Amino acid sequence: MTNVLGDPAVFDRMVALRRDLHQHPELSGEEARTAERIARRLTELGIPHRTAVAGHGIVADLPGPPGVPAVALRADMDALPILEETGLPFASVRAGVMHACGHDGHTSIMAGAAELLAREAALPAPVRLLFQPSEEKGTGAPAMIAAGALEGVGAIFGGHLDRLYDPGTIVVTEGPVNAATDEFTIVLTGPGGHGARPHESVDPIVAASLVVAGLQTIVARDVDPTAAAVVSVGRFHAGTAPNVLASRAVLDGTLRAQTPPVRAQLQDAVRRIAEHTAAAQGVGVTVTIQPGTPPVVNRAHLAALAREAAQHAVGPLGVQPMTAGNMGGEDFGFYLEHVPGCFVRFGARIAGKESFPAHSSRFEWDERAMAPAALYFRSVALVAGQRLAERGTVEATGP
Repeated sequence: MTNVLGDPAVFDRMVALRRDLHQHPELSGEEARTAERIARRLTELGIPHRTAVAGHGIVADLPGPPGVPAVALRADMDALPILEETGLPFASVRAGVMHACGHDGHTSIMAGAAELLAREAALPAPVRLLFQPSEEKGTGAPAMIAAGALEGVGAIFGGHLDRLYDPGTIVVTEGPVNAATDEFTIVLTGPGGHGARPHESVDPIVAASLVVAGLQTIVARDVDPTAAAVVSVGRFHAGTAPNVLASRAVLDGTLRAQTPPVRAQLQDAVRRIAEHTAAAQGVGVTVTIQPGTPPVVNRAHLAALAREAAQHAVGPLGVQPMTAGNMGGEDFGFYLEHVPGCFVRFGARIAGKESFPAHSSRFEWDERAMAPAALYFRSVALVAGQRLAERGTVEATGP
């Protein structure tokens, strides 16, 4: 599979970089060493770049014809606070920190794509490479945007390694491909009291338990059965002693939706159920919803463009749609609120290890996936760039 690049040395350099980054993972906001390694490689390739963008982000620019909008390609760089248990010979040397989501691969793929693009005699449009920090916290993309990373950009493309598809496969789907990731906190309060005399007080724990049960009816009864949605309570804190009625109970959870209307519906339903249940139980309540990443939704004509580029990279048989919905979050959605683009997935299955998902301490993926992924980024930069050069936009035209 390395031969698809035309130069096995490019693949070898991607593998070497990936293993170095995997061995030295850095958490969101701490990607200093990772950024230094990327900057060094870009310097070797002669690609102009800016460092310290939105923290440890890097923006690199390959020139194209003047007046043509740029094609942006994005990779994320951060790791997770997980103790690695893969047993890999290049496993993390940092206790409790691991590249458990493939961002070491994404960064290395983009470095490979940079090398391929730097070899082009002429690009139809400028290409901007975004090496983004803090994706796992959902704050990196908005920070990059605020720092001007999308200025002059006409389209943006990204991708993610996926254990569910074979290496050499590029998964292109129109419509939702990642969910919105909002969080909620519900605080229920009462005066407290003696556990032996509950009639003298009200009990926030009972009220909170009813809220938990009520929240489970949102997906079952409020949301259209054909729409994807998740409401999960992840934490329940209350009480100080067995014989004391708590004066406070706190619920924390996550909301996942693949479309903006369902996202709003979930938020409204959480507030309604919490407030009405609290009123029925006679306890006080406050509901706080913290917006997270927006859904990632590929518009049809952008998916068609990405599919064309993917076919150039791996052939028609190597391109397929998603076979299962994905409720995971991805801050790439913030970019799509500003410029058109598409987010794909790169097959990276290791047979027998599919049961270890991303964010697992045993998550692994097949390094052979990096070659077609790098070739895809080169291809989509050329296809989208040609569209921008001819039309000034990648948006659909005509009737």
